[in-house]
Amino acid sequence: MINNETALNQEIDITEKAIKQVLRIKEENDIPETFGLRIGVKGGGCSGLTYTLGFDAEPNEGDVVIEKSTVKLFIDVKSLFYLSGTSLDFSDGLNGKGFIFNNPNATKTCGCGESFGV
Repeated sequence: MINNETALNQEIDITEKAIKQVLRIKEENDIPETFGLRIGVKGGGCSGLTYTLGFDAEPNEGDVVIEKSTVKLFIDVKSLFYLSGTSLDFSDGLNGKGFIFNNPNATKTCGCGESFGV
């Protein structure tokens, strides 16, 4: 596990709105406060790669752990390569409700915003 507090500003950011939603989801689903939000990338989707979100009790060996406010982010090194500079936000507007990845590395995205290519 790599603990890198400066990674928040250099690698992955999470907005206050997204933090509030993560905390709300944890509360509504009885997920322990100590669990972290795992952010990742896997192959698939119409643009080649898709984002993944989930909760884990602990980071895996080699994960980067970023803490902001009361939320811990767990990111594996492979995913971090594709997510470097990304900001995770949450939208509840007219165009839909959900988490939004603002990824500067994405050279193409699908219409729904759930997959991307580099």
